[in-house]
Amino acid sequence: MTQQFVPVLLGSDINAYGMARAFHEEYGVTSLAYASFQLAPTRYSKIVDVHIVPDFTDRDVFLPKMLEVGREIEAQGKVALLIACGDAYATLVARCRDELRPYFRFHSLPSELADRLSYKTTFYETCEQYGLPHPATFVLTAAGAREHAYRDLPFGFPVAMKPANSVEWLHIDFEGRKKAFIIDTPQELEDVVTKSYAAGYTSEMIIQDFIPGDDGHMRVLNAYVDRNHKVRMMFLGHPLLEDPTPEAIGNYAVIAPDYNERVFGQIKPFLEDIGYEGVANFDMKYDERDGEYKLFEINLRQGRSSYFVTLNGYNLAKYFAEDLVFGSEFSGETVYGRGDRLWMEVPLSIARDYIKEGPDKDAARQMIDSGKWGTTLSYRRDRNPLRWALLKHMYNIYVRRYAECFREK
Repeated sequence: MTQQFVPVLLGSDINAYGMARAFHEEYGVTSLAYASFQLAPTRYSKIVDVHIVPDFTDRDVFLPKMLEVGREIEAQGKVALLIACGDAYATLVARCRDELRPYFRFHSLPSELADRLSYKTTFYETCEQYGLPHPATFVLTAAGAREHAYRDLPFGFPVAMKPANSVEWLHIDFEGRKKAFIIDTPQELEDVVTKSYAAGYTSEMIIQDFIPGDDGHMRVLNAYVDRNHKVRMMFLGHPLLEDPTPEAIGNYAVIAPDYNERVFGQIKPFLEDIGYEGVANFDMKYDERDGEYKLFEINLRQGRSSYFVTLNGYNLAKYFAEDLVFGSEFSGETVYGRGDRLWMEVPLSIARDYIKEGPDKDAARQMIDSGKWGTTLSYRRDRNPLRWALLKHMYNIYVRRYAECFREK
């Protein structure tokens, strides 16, 4: 008899909905979700039961609530499968792993390894250790900012800049703030650095040699690594369009399936050697100057766009359940996924209008015309009037947003 289990998701965003949908598609189960705020992607859904807990990212709130949830599921004779769908929640699970273990099945890294990988400066040091390509990087500290160290970079402009501490950056606000910056001049760099630290940011800034090329040069890799630190599956995506708005820049809007044995061959031994477990999500960009795919970062969870993996036939929920709930053993053969379906977070009209013309757009058109495409949020088994109206409203916002941003460009 199949062991009963309950997916417990941390978050209410598109990542949480994508995982809930994956569990519903594979097992027909409704997921539980806990979050600080109700976000639109999971609103009015019947496949995920969202519970809003004020201050849920506070450890003193998070831990008692999760212990209560775990005990309730245990009393029902079911297994609680815990999956973090955001950086703050992944950090909380790592910090509370010993207390949560009696009640939940989950992946979590030792705090030292989690910190080394999630903090961008030490991630690049780790890449150096393993010979993984990454952009030339200058690390700016708060003290270095005061001393204007950024005026003497070892590479020219344009440069890319992003905060090393993405969690702290969520609480920083100033006019012109972005998730990441592309900076063309020394004067612009000085302005952004000054505003960032004046707004209260205290951690390091990563300033990098800008790799030329548009969204079509990006790649995103999701790998599932089991409880014994073996890579069971890898799937590579080719982003064709990103969100153009400052607060969401870098979020993928359209992804086509891709396949690259060289990339797989670099990442797999790295994950297994460091003792990784869970889903690893890598962002990288192809550098036509030297032919390398250079790593930007690793997310210690499935990415917000990772439903593109499930869409192409490699259901992430099944990997979690088979490994952590049903205890299936690894066959020894890593699956290197090949797909033929286009994933979109945006309406079809945006994909048709804003993907850059060329062979990649031609391939995307072919997938669309043949019906081989899908979105995370539009799920035929989760339809109701309120949700339909909400998604229509969200898609209308996307249309206006892209029109405004591309008009400004």
